[in-house]
Amino acid sequence: MSLAVCPGSFDPITYGHVDVVRRARAMFDEVVVVVAHNPAKRYLFDAEQRVALARAALADLPGVRVELVDGLLARYCADVGAVAIVKGLRGAADFDSEQAMALMNRHLVGIETVFVMGDPTLGHIASSMVKDVAGHGGPIDDLVPPAVAAALHQALSTPAGEQR
Repeated sequence: MSLAVCPGSFDPITYGHVDVVRRARAMFDEVVVVVAHNPAKRYLFDAEQRVALARAALADLPGVRVELVDGLLARYCADVGAVAIVKGLRGAADFDSEQAMALMNRHLVGIETVFVMGDPTLGHIASSMVKDVAGHGGPIDDLVPPAVAAALHQALSTPAGEQR
């Protein structure tokens, strides 16, 4: 059985993330979506909220589970027997930032990183941009799953569809 890990901060999970996980699941028997915790980063949602939102967004995908990992991703992958790390790419800038991490993970534990090109129709979706749009009362229902949209509106105190 092949197991892949799809890591990220998922603050919050978007339809772009869901697309990458869905396609990763088509390539591997099981996919663990790893919600990373980086104490140096500032998040809108705490780790438990990000896990809960990711679980809700991916609930319809058999063979996919979501876990919170605090520590070295390469070590986690080795511990669970993952054969690959799956990362979604929107474009060249994503590749540039991901390449060094992929090489380091391979150096540390021998795990390969599989890059999945994001769906071009979702390439403009980034968690940071979604938070910005939501914070200004813009429409986000076509960018994130319903539970995420509701959580964003609540966290940012912006009723759905209300313009500021």
